[in-house]
Amino acid sequence: MKRFYVIVFLLIAAAACIGLAIAEDAGYVLVAYKNFRYESSVWATLALLAVLWLLLWGIKLLVELVTASTGLVNPWSRRNRSRRVQLAIEQGQMDLAEGRWASAQKHLARAAEAEPQPLLFYLGAARAANEQGRYEESDNLLERALERQPQAELAIALSHAQLQVDRADTDGALVTLQTMHERHPHNVQVLRQLQRLHQQRGDWTALIRLLPELRKDKVLPAKELAELEHRAWGQNLTLAAHREAEGEAGLQSLQRAWQQLTSAQRQEPALVLAYAEQLRQLGAQAEAEEVLRGALKRNYDSHLVRLYGLLRGSDPVKQLQTAEGWLKAHPGDASLLLTLGRLCLQNSLWGKARDYFESSLKVERNPETCAELARLLAQLGDTERSNQLFQEGLNLLDERLLALPLPATATSL
Repeated sequence: MKRFYVIVFLLIAAAACIGLAIAEDAGYVLVAYKNFRYESSVWATLALLAVLWLLLWGIKLLVELVTASTGLVNPWSRRNRSRRVQLAIEQGQMDLAEGRWASAQKHLARAAEAEPQPLLFYLGAARAANEQGRYEESDNLLERALERQPQAELAIALSHAQLQVDRADTDGALVTLQTMHERHPHNVQVLRQLQRLHQQRGDWTALIRLLPELRKDKVLPAKELAELEHRAWGQNLTLAAHREAEGEAGLQSLQRAWQQLTSAQRQEPALVLAYAEQLRQLGAQAEAEEVLRGALKRNYDSHLVRLYGLLRGSDPVKQLQTAEGWLKAHPGDASLLLTLGRLCLQNSLWGKARDYFESSLKVERNPETCAELARLLAQLGDTERSNQLFQEGLNLLDERLLALPLPATATSL
């Protein structure tokens, strides 16, 4: 309140001073130019100038107000255009997340054309078009993105490859990724997508060729890479066993694939198991028995032992003696006891086979062992126990099956 009184006092004092100055001397102003002549007092001229300044300031303020209000109302104003683009971005992203593909494509394509950095919006619109089966439109949107942001070629190509995979065009995706691999040989995402694509296509040979790069550029964690390597080589051995190239038999193809492995890989149980299993299926049981025997001598493995019992080597007696030698160090291995029972069957040692099967079941109730012992007991005349074991084996298998609905048990009339 005091401030207000001070301001009023100062204004009155200023007005009084001006009034005294006017009363003392009005002054004289003359402006003449050609036929124009202006005469007045100094104070009147100053007042006129002040009025003109206020008038110009008022006009400027009015123009700014009109411009601002027009921007709020005019749909083509810069303010409204930015607002529309922002709304298109928000709506398009929401549509994309919620699976409204047509709406997402429309809004994101509109936003992409208006934004100076349109990459993400073009990629979203291309995905939405792809989901609708509009593959040509999807590719055109990606081409438009490349025109607008050529420096983002790699990101656009990776998105294109994924969209090609989604539309089941794995050949096209392979071409796209191979091109990017040539231009960006150490890009982790290119290598990762190539790895996944080779797996999806079942091209294990190509994946094996890619493994050194995956390891060098640390594309995968060490454990995951090791598992992938085992699977790739195992699948490659399976394919080699059933491949006949240039007139070679499957066995020769399999052996050649096995020799392509390093010495360390040929000692890994998972790969030895895959190789021996394919040898067994091709009828080379004696060779498979030698491979397993050598592997088990170096490193005992229950999976290899189980397969050993399914083979018939060149000398069944020696094969049984070899397996019995492992029993000293592994007396509680159910797989070894099952294998010993099977090898006893090969040597017609029925009582010994029965004892081994019984010992295996004491360690682990296994449907495979139940079936082997049930078959033997049926031939030995113990039908009741045989039927019990067959039933037990079926029950054990039931536990591994999905709990799917079954029809009600039929009742006899």
